[in-house]
Amino acid sequence: MKICKKTLGLQRELNKLRKEGKKIGFVPTMGALHNGHLSLVKKCVAENDVCVVSVFVNPTQFNNKTDLEKYPRTLSKDAKLLESVNCTILFAPDVEQIYPEPDTRVFDFGQLDKVMEGKYRPGHFNGVAQVVSRLFDIVKPERAYFGEKDFQQLAIIREMVKQCNIPVQIVGCPIVRETDGMALSSRNMRLSKNEREKAVLISQTLLKSCTFVPQKSVAELKQWVIDQINSEPILKVEYFDIVDGLTMQSINSWDDTNYAVGCVTVYCGEEVRLIDNIKYKEPK
Repeated sequence: MKICKKTLGLQRELNKLRKEGKKIGFVPTMGALHNGHLSLVKKCVAENDVCVVSVFVNPTQFNNKTDLEKYPRTLSKDAKLLESVNCTILFAPDVEQIYPEPDTRVFDFGQLDKVMEGKYRPGHFNGVAQVVSRLFDIVKPERAYFGEKDFQQLAIIREMVKQCNIPVQIVGCPIVRETDGMALSSRNMRLSKNEREKAVLISQTLLKSCTFVPQKSVAELKQWVIDQINSEPILKVEYFDIVDGLTMQSINSWDDTNYAVGCVTVYCGEEVRLIDNIKYKEPK
């Protein structure tokens, strides 16, 4: 595995591989890699001749400076993990490589980014669109892989690719969970042992909520999920919504869509913000 820290060095390497007719797959990450990331990398390795993984903690998508400062950075460990799953190139740039000049672009995603994460983290998705479009411009992959845990982000990236006419196939990959059901997240490593034990209630509640569809109304199910999670004092639901899986807009009835997804964000303790989602209805 090669490690590139400079944009020009990476592009020279990729241009050589392209001339050999190699297809390039790409997995953008912010590091602190876990098995969820590695599942994306393995799929990328299997489906492409070349697998590029970026590790870059993007400052423009953090609306909370403390969250940015505390985001785990484990590059040497990440590199070993990537090598173990046959990643071809690790791209680990600094901020100046990605943003040689400040990125002042403002994207218009209509209502897609006005709800859920977009509502509670103003500017977050604009920062995501800035960095992902910039990385696509640098790497120019045929395919790029993203986890469905960040469900709204995946919708934003698909829309950004469409708006910017970027020739890349976006591949969404299922959530990877611990044996107890907890969604894998880099933020999990910030949880104390007690917090980690309590946090599993989030995924347990989402899973159990599926058994009430469609007997409970959408409004009843939303309230039930919120009450269940909030019954644990260490957990505090920021939002739980049931939305159309394409538009991200709230539904009022199960008949409103054939693609219904429940999306939740929960604070565990004072600082750690965890997200998860579950599909209630999917298109056949």
